[in-house]
Amino acid sequence: MAAPLVRTSTPGIYRRGGRYVVVFRDHTGRQRRRSAATLAEARLLRSSLLADVARGEFRETSRARLDEYARDWVQTYEGRTSRGIRPETVREYERDLELHVLPVIGRRRLSDIEQRDLKSLARHLGDKGLSAATVRIVMAPVRALFATAVEEGLLRTNPAAGLRLGGGARLDPAEKRRALDEHELASLIEQTPERWRLLVRFLAQTGLRVGELIALRWEDVDLETRRVNVRRRLYRGRLDVPKSAYGVRQVPISTRLVQDLMRHRGGAAGEDSVFFGPKGRPLRSEFVLRSIVKPAAARAGVPWAGVHTLRHTCASILFRSGWNAKQVQVVLGHHSPAFTLATYVHLMPDDLPEPRFLHDEPAADRLHAAEPQRTIDGSSLSRRR
Repeated sequence: MAAPLVRTSTPGIYRRGGRYVVVFRDHTGRQRRRSAATLAEARLLRSSLLADVARGEFRETSRARLDEYARDWVQTYEGRTSRGIRPETVREYERDLELHVLPVIGRRRLSDIEQRDLKSLARHLGDKGLSAATVRIVMAPVRALFATAVEEGLLRTNPAAGLRLGGGARLDPAEKRRALDEHELASLIEQTPERWRLLVRFLAQTGLRVGELIALRWEDVDLETRRVNVRRRLYRGRLDVPKSAYGVRQVPISTRLVQDLMRHRGGAAGEDSVFFGPKGRPLRSEFVLRSIVKPAAARAGVPWAGVHTLRHTCASILFRSGWNAKQVQVVLGHHSPAFTLATYVHLMPDDLPEPRFLHDEPAADRLHAAEPQRTIDGSSLSRRR
């Protein structure tokens, strides 16, 4: 049987055994109770609670466990921006929560979890062997979950707000999105077996993700207009829309690449894959990395290069050809030009040319102000969309 409440000299504060109980009424008139370890702590707590009620900011502390709330949350979460969130991303959130988060802190009350607990979780994941980048990915649904709990009035403060995750080597800005220069790319292509050179050139010129390359069909390649239509990608063994789902994106290709693709196609039908693995089997991303790109990169003296390096190289070539952030964003399939600029700003040329103001130029010189831009293989590449 619980010990009886004993009045103290402060109205609304009672003593029960060795602790103190604050009794107050919320905005609906319902009686609430909170406990404190000392009389001084109880007085401060009572003042804070009464002020919250007066301002309309009082929230009943949730007694729900994290695992209970998380499983309901992930079924209804629709993102935190006007763009919403892709179903595939929600499935990844659910997987990361079930695999990495809930087994560690899932049985804790939602309201009892503090920022230090989330930092401890991140350290635990790092100790399990997850990279710093993977830990940040796993913590993304945790941040979103607690933000939603605050919006729903279940929590007053968000323990994930301002959360800083340590660990992992800090990359130099030049190494963060490293690209091959033209000589390194030419060497990589030269060191690639003849069978796979077109594939490597295609990735470097189009900037496609490897899943988009694998899912590419001949019906997606318009050789007459020199455009590649990126409609789908292979992700976790399933065909899905591209990572940034803004309809079909069109990527221009050079005349020389078109000619080489025509010879490569032969008699393939429209529904056939543009690139395929040994013996006609479906191409796999692991094969592209480990059997094609990595061995060639080692022979070319750029062992750090991988498949995604070719995407960065494409961005570098486009920026140095004079393309702006919006045009590069369209080619790479990013969700905004700002993201493209923030990701690849270090690839933009530092050797800024002298500005030319056409209104100061003689009329004859204005006709030569815009030189045609060229791709890595020497072909003209139009910047018109």
